[in-house]
Amino acid sequence: MLKIGIIGAGHLGKIHIKCIMELSPYYQLVGFFDTDAARREAISNEFGILAFDSQLDLINSVDVIDIVTPTIYHFDVAKAAIEQDKHVFIEKPVTATLDEAETLLKLSNNKAIKIQIGHVERFNPAVLGLGDKAIHPMFVEAHRLSMFNPRGTDVSVVLDLMIHDIDLILDWIKSPVKNIQASGVAVVSDTPDISNARIEFENGCVANLTASRISMKQMRKIRLFQKDAYISLDLLEKQTQIIEISDIEPLNSDQTFPLETPKGTKFITINMPDIQQINAIKEELLSFYFSIKDNQPIKVSLKDGVNVLNIAYQILDKINQ
Repeated sequence: MLKIGIIGAGHLGKIHIKCIMELSPYYQLVGFFDTDAARREAISNEFGILAFDSQLDLINSVDVIDIVTPTIYHFDVAKAAIEQDKHVFIEKPVTATLDEAETLLKLSNNKAIKIQIGHVERFNPAVLGLGDKAIHPMFVEAHRLSMFNPRGTDVSVVLDLMIHDIDLILDWIKSPVKNIQASGVAVVSDTPDISNARIEFENGCVANLTASRISMKQMRKIRLFQKDAYISLDLLEKQTQIIEISDIEPLNSDQTFPLETPKGTKFITINMPDIQQINAIKEELLSFYFSIKDNQPIKVSLKDGVNVLNIAYQILDKINQ
């Protein structure tokens, strides 16, 4: 069992507290710290857990630090934890600036610690539903729409929402980024609330991403087009659809249809994988535990977080231009 402490007890911090308490066979929640004294008292009473008066005291009392503060404080908290050789989980985005993220990367080099970034959509049941299906798309379209919530406006919609899809796309497309085009507009806050980005990769793949936090409805959908398949993911409804085309009729499939083409008969198979309904935040924290316990690679590494932030800021630079 790993001793863990949470820093930041806002809306998301409370969710992390609940999840870690439910992971008691793996983690011992030693306590938490928040800069707001009134909130510390309220959270301590609500969950019956110890509220630390000092961030450093909490860091020194645990094996793992879970950082769920506003983004602008990620760097200072993570730096303090890394310097004390603690394993660190950092909510996305990894830091407020690319320089800060790269500094954390340098600080963590040659240290026997694990650092995971909270790009939670990697653990979305719809994404996990892909199983071992080979993903090599040549076109990706993603729409992530949310209704307005003032809680997320400390950063732009690119860092608040679109960053989830940037992470997934960089994980799927193993090719350097060649070119980025983007546009965006601030509607109700001081930073872009709506944004669209077109990311071109050196292997020819194109990803078109749209994010809005002032929509009338919620949507989190991704469509991937590749030579042998069309893949549709509904990350909100936790649904996955894989439509594959092949030259040979698959065996034992009730949803296969012949298609006559100039190159002969092809066979289309529709596959709706059984989706395991899991809590993605619990799943990412559990994955972090096993990475530490078994000394295995991190599913979403600090380097991944740096790469995602790099692309996000390139998109923001294009919008500012």
